[in-house]
Amino acid sequence: MKKIEAIVRHFKLEDVKNALIEKGITGMTITEVRGFGRQKGHTEMYRGTEYRVDFVPKVKLEVVVDDSKSQVAVAAIVKAAQTGQIGDGKIFVTQLAETVRIRTGETGADAI
Repeated sequence: MKKIEAIVRHFKLEDVKNALIEKGITGMTITEVRGFGRQKGHTEMYRGTEYRVDFVPKVKLEVVVDDSKSQVAVAAIVKAAQTGQIGDGKIFVTQLAETVRIRTGETGADAI
């Protein structure tokens, strides 16, 4: 099993969710996060005063999938989240040793 963490723009979240559902991937966790990458934040104007935003707000999406669906999920996220601009986000894929469904005690792929 793989855990896929994708950090994307807020307005792309619905597109990413719908793309994953179309591929048969359900169940995800969403967290609002802030950070910066190469763009190192940006400047904004508020009431005539310019100020610097160092940490850009993003959404972190976490999905656990079977190994066979990993590349499909990553491709769907990239296609749905991509704008071609700096700050589109990142995807991290990690191997999971074990998954347990608390309610039933199921383990492995059955727990997804």
